[in-house]
Amino acid sequence: MSILGSRWAKRSLFAFVGAAVVAGVTVIPATAASSIDKVKSEITGSDGKNYWVENNLKDGAKEEQATAQAADGKRKEYMIVWAGDENVGDTVVPDVKKLPGSITDPADKVRDAAPGPDFMAVIDATKGSPEYGKVVNTATVGPLVENEPHHMQYTWSKGDKIYAGGLYSAATYVFDVAALPELKLSGISLPSQTLCGSVPDAYWVLKDGTAYGTYMGGPVVPGPCRYSNGEVRTGNGFAGSPGAVIRFGEDGKNLVEAPAATETPEDPTQCLNTPALGQPTCANPHGVQVREDLNTMVTSDYAEPRAIILDPVKNPSPYLRRPTVRTWDITDRNRPQVKSVAYLPTGPRSNGEDPLRNENRAAMETTVTNQPGHKGAFAQTMQGGAIHYTPDITAKNPVWREVFDLSAAYPDLDPGAVNGGPSANGGWVQTSEDDKTLYHAVIGRKAGTLGPEDKGTAGGVIALDIEKLVNSGDATTCSIDTTEEITAGGAEDDCPTLRSTQTINPDKKGDGPHWGALDNLSLGDDGFYHHDSQPDRLATANYFVARTGTDGDHRVCMVDIGEDGKLTQDESFKDENTDTPCVSFNRESWPHGDFGNAKPHSMLFVTNDADIK
Repeated sequence: MSILGSRWAKRSLFAFVGAAVVAGVTVIPATAASSIDKVKSEITGSDGKNYWVENNLKDGAKEEQATAQAADGKRKEYMIVWAGDENVGDTVVPDVKKLPGSITDPADKVRDAAPGPDFMAVIDATKGSPEYGKVVNTATVGPLVENEPHHMQYTWSKGDKIYAGGLYSAATYVFDVAALPELKLSGISLPSQTLCGSVPDAYWVLKDGTAYGTYMGGPVVPGPCRYSNGEVRTGNGFAGSPGAVIRFGEDGKNLVEAPAATETPEDPTQCLNTPALGQPTCANPHGVQVREDLNTMVTSDYAEPRAIILDPVKNPSPYLRRPTVRTWDITDRNRPQVKSVAYLPTGPRSNGEDPLRNENRAAMETTVTNQPGHKGAFAQTMQGGAIHYTPDITAKNPVWREVFDLSAAYPDLDPGAVNGGPSANGGWVQTSEDDKTLYHAVIGRKAGTLGPEDKGTAGGVIALDIEKLVNSGDATTCSIDTTEEITAGGAEDDCPTLRSTQTINPDKKGDGPHWGALDNLSLGDDGFYHHDSQPDRLATANYFVARTGTDGDHRVCMVDIGEDGKLTQDESFKDENTDTPCVSFNRESWPHGDFGNAKPHSMLFVTNDADIK
């Protein structure tokens, strides 16, 4: 890849990359925890510097894994959580004014305010285990700090590496999890290797072990940038537009850098860019999912992320939040090409007075159907509070319709809440592998968002029955287009229906989960784990991005899925320090030291490669 531009642009690039590395080496020393087995995995980056993951395994963690693999032991299942150290940069203004306060402040408070290492937390997720819910390893990454750990891939299969992105560092880490609870570092991609994109978001692992990753932000420096296919797009710089899709090797090498923007301008009334571009674009890919059997990839555009990166500057216009979904032809895996850009429709709530909360605004996540014969996909909107569907992602121009308004879930999710859809702050959305259920995490809305009388809404997880919708194929009729359907659900027979809800933090408004993960692993009669098409539990993380003002309580919770589809919080998944449900990442000490609170953004259910068939 190459940046086309002035000598100043090249000097800026080298300065940026150098600053990122230098800024990442200063960490306040922590108090070493007792009985910790430290194991370091180190590689050399493209810049010639050393990068590492250091395991901090609790005493006995390896022995427990070995015992579990014995004939009379129950094999271990783990939850891997990608978490960032909370520091002074994440706290609100009143807290900043207090820290450090004076030289007489306790050293621990200063340490907690300073940048510490980000890490992968390895939690025992084995049902019935005495260690259930306990953190058995924190694998810290270095030397970069303040990565703002964000997303990984959506699901894990045997042999997969884990791809994990740093929102602020623009780095992609590749981890080997074959010998859990210990992790190894297989590779790292630095900003200098992905010059045409920044702000990595999510990943999809292909059958060959490589992965596509969405880079939501623009080129590392402003100006024209040349992609792998020789095409050129002009961007407005780091965390701007247009974004890109990168294909990574299992060693973190950049195999392909593909433009998310089309060669022609996109709708200037819907796609604002700051600074303005000669060719307006909404190309800021966030969610990504793939159907390899259909040679098709789907990405959803969320927002020009500059306002998040450059906090406290906030989005000056609702039109920086995107209403677009892209389908890609990936017949040649090394030459993914955008084949359609669809603008999600506005719905019956939409109006010109508050376009930020139109049903099509901020298309954060997308999810595909899975079964042969099904070609559909869903897209949800964070500010719009709606779920959209197209029956055929292989069509030249897929037709998307709104099929569910989150307002219809609120009588169950938060009884008494008013106007639940607008700014519901939905995030993670995922189909079950059997295409019968759609799961969706919702943060909820802070009080006062819609005005002084707005009491806000709580968040949680909802499950929708989508069987009729996906089975109707191209003959689907569901469309939310009347005011009655906003709260009552779709009038057509094939519209999704609410199967179940589980509120998280019911007494707190706008404090629910942003992310989730399905547990597609089940323990067979042979004592080994197997992939299951219908999960029996899911996990949620109550954290978004602190510097947006949407933080969360930093808890990871477990929700059981009954045979009838009913969602129920798993009260036995408890924090080892407080003995209360959910694992809190707000704690003084970790296996890697006394670094204080951490921010858990995403998670995966994983097991040792030797324990799954």
